[in-house]
Amino acid sequence: MKKLLVAIIGSMFVLSAYAQTPASVSSSCAAKAVDKNGKALSGAAKTSFMKKCEKTSCEAQAVSKNGKPLSGAAKNSSIKKCLAS
Repeated sequence: MKKLLVAIIGSMFVLSAYAQTPASVSSSCAAKAVDKNGKALSGAAKTSFMKKCEKTSCEAQAVSKNGKPLSGAAKNSSIKKCLAS
């Protein structure tokens, strides 16, 4: 019973990681691109923030089929594919 529960929770984690598409990542990152005073970022500051935000979002999606985080070349490949799309 415990194994079934762990499998269900693990599959829910994996599905939630894949549910966030790159387009939704961009829009959520754009919404977060504000300075400490609440003004929207622009120019180089916004570009830098967007790259960092999208990369961290792609790192969160870099998980194996069984829900474990990827590492090494597999992680790099997954992040590269995520950022390209």
